[in-house]
Amino acid sequence: MTGKLAVQIAALTACLAATAASLGAHHAFSAEFDANRPVEFTGTVVKMEWINPHVWIHLDVDKPDGTKETWAFEGGTPNVLFRRGFTKASLTAGTRIKVDGYQAKDGTRRANGRDLTFADGRKLFLGSSGTGAPYELARPGVDTQDKR
Repeated sequence: MTGKLAVQIAALTACLAATAASLGAHHAFSAEFDANRPVEFTGTVVKMEWINPHVWIHLDVDKPDGTKETWAFEGGTPNVLFRRGFTKASLTAGTRIKVDGYQAKDGTRRANGRDLTFADGRKLFLGSSGTGAPYELARPGVDTQDKR
């Protein structure tokens, strides 16, 4: 019985360690992005990754010198965006949009997306509540659905 109990305790310990590691992998906004480095770009969607734990939108941005650079914007979870009416089909490659957010602390062309604006003026709040990202309570015309 003692050997069997030891194996069970070891298995339980391994499961708890794995759970703690996966929970730690989901970062807070401030761990990766800088609230003092806002960015805003208009460009063409290259692709949208509808994956957990966050949706990623890849955008080709036109630079003033005529060249393009690709930026990746992290959005909320697929579930949060889906509840706001946003699906995989809502944003296809080739769509022109404007996205604003906050650049990654490491200076790469990645940002936490806050608002997405379509060419027709419709807006979508890309973030999720409780991540630590800057948030304004009164943002006219933006559908947040998860007001704090």
